[in-house]
Amino acid sequence: MSESKIKLFESQQIRTLWDKDAEKWWFSVLDVVGVLTEQPTPDRARKYWSVMKTRLKHEGAEPTTICSQLKMRAHDGKQRLTDVADTPQLLRIIQSIPSKKAEPFKLWLAQVGSERLDQLQDPELSIEQAMRDYKRLGYSDNWINQRLKSIEIRKELTDEWKKHGLQEGQEFATLTDIIYQTWAGKTAKEYKQLKGLKKENLRDNMTNKELVLNMLAELSTKEISEVTAPKTMPEHKDVAQRGGSVAKEARLKLEAETGKKVVTAQNAKRLLK
Repeated sequence: MSESKIKLFESQQIRTLWDKDAEKWWFSVLDVVGVLTEQPTPDRARKYWSVMKTRLKHEGAEPTTICSQLKMRAHDGKQRLTDVADTPQLLRIIQSIPSKKAEPFKLWLAQVGSERLDQLQDPELSIEQAMRDYKRLGYSDNWINQRLKSIEIRKELTDEWKKHGLQEGQEFATLTDIIYQTWAGKTAKEYKQLKGLKKENLRDNMTNKELVLNMLAELSTKEISEVTAPKTMPEHKDVAQRGGSVAKEARLKLEAETGKKVVTAQNAKRLLK
């Protein structure tokens, strides 16, 4: 299990995971239930699903046929176990939900599956899909171009870390925090607090200037790692700090020339307005 994504159904977010081994999607049941029943909060969706799950079990559906559990990013930003369902399981659940959105959602499910198979054959389609998703949310073409470039640079950096045996999760998070702390003066958590974020993706809430400088920091870290070949975690931390310092110098120079702060409380809601 290596790829988590936010999918959009009628502009509403649904958490998903792509299972590379089984080649199938897992969908957050809570998100789907919330969308189909139009529950106003995650807690209301959770209560609805709890009652519904009990009813399904009474009807003879075994728990493993209803759903499974996997870790997904929760609304507090932490990875937590949550009920998930693949497409057949989800169709079974949808049958028991009286909703005018049931049929459109089934069509959406089929589209998601078809798009993924196409993207496996042609990765360029993944980029096109991301562009459409950001465009649908209201982001400008200029910002979208910067964001897609930042995704490419981030992947190059994480590929470099993986090549040196570092693990996704705590080690990646530690090095990312060092990069942020060095160039922006804030850890990822502090940066999100400044922008008033909880579960939202930090980079999706950066301005163009913030994205560019974060790209510079991550690109510099990758380039320095390639030439120094760090072997231990302390060495990787040193490289992350050196990479972040390149962007810090650029930030300080830009702020001195313009008199404007680069790191701001601006987030997507304010930017899109």
